Amino acid sequence: MAQVPTDLKDPISIEYDQTWNLQSGAREPALYVLHQRCADFLKEQQIKSVVLKASAVPRSTATLALLQSAEVRGVLIAAAASEAQVRSLTKGVVSRTYGDRKVDEYLKDDAFWQDKVTGNGLRKGSREAAMLIIASREA
Repeated sequence: MAQVPTDLKDPISIEYDQTWNLQSGAREPALYVLHQRCADFLKEQQIKSVVLKASAVPRSTATLALLQSAEVRGVLIAAAASEAQVRSLTKGVVSRTYGDRKVDEYLKDDAFWQDKVTGNGLRKGSREAAMLIIASREA
């Protein structure tokens, strides 16, 4: 979760950076629980806008893990859309439309993150999600 100032020169402020895991057991009820958790979180926090990583065409044959991650993405999109405005961006679109580098180059650049983000310690593993927020506000 981040506070996003209207002035593009101001950094976004990270307020919540945690991973939600699927509960163990049968997949279908676990997806339902994840949907409810997401929708409830958005409602409780009064979040009005959500940016998610969109699905992209795989470079190789789709694996079961890829298909299952797409299921989770769909659940989260549905949950988010029940409470907020949702926008999905692919990594490829961000690489082509934001700045002068590819997303992966920004993800490795510690100085970039010091300028663009403040708040409760953004984990390196969450930089790609934060990049979607940064790119969407400047689009």
